[in-house]
Amino acid sequence: MYLIERTGSRRFGSRGASLVEVIMFIVIVGIAAGGILMVFANMTRASADPLIRKQALAIAESLLEEIRLMPFTFCDPDDANASTATGAFVGVNGCATTVEAMGPDAGETRYAALTPFDNVNDYNGFALAGGILDVTGATVAGLGAYSAAVAVAPFAFGGVAATEAQQITVTVTGPGNVSVVLDGIRTRHAPNL
Repeated sequence: MYLIERTGSRRFGSRGASLVEVIMFIVIVGIAAGGILMVFANMTRASADPLIRKQALAIAESLLEEIRLMPFTFCDPDDANASTATGAFVGVNGCATTVEAMGPDAGETRYAALTPFDNVNDYNGFALAGGILDVTGATVAGLGAYSAAVAVAPFAFGGVAATEAQQITVTVTGPGNVSVVLDGIRTRHAPNL
């Protein structure tokens, strides 16, 4: 009989949660959910710059691709021996008249002109301040608050001599000092293109 009473009393004590317990559960879950939602709201408010970062990245990628598609020759691409020169010198198997130097040649510009940039290293020191311009020199709408700068330098890696590769660094800065830096490498190949 003792066992039966004990079992019977247990059964009555474990019927479910009381009203007080349910209310406490609701309050605790409500506070936790409010805290989590506040964290999400702060993250969303603080992440208003993804559009700026994405736009800066798109500008940097576009400029890097433009530069990497340029020839990388020992001679100025206008030189008669530009495609056949085997070294950066004037003479037999070299340039006819002009060895390619770092930075733009006199009168060269990125924009559609009589003498546009014609080699990777012409972009060294190139900068766009106060807005992004396309290759024709026209302002790209909506990008007036962005600026870009380019550095090109010889780069040795993996057994490739510094005379055979150049590192291109493009830095784009947008509103709120959001900055994106991209690096690319352009190697000389086939043998002088």
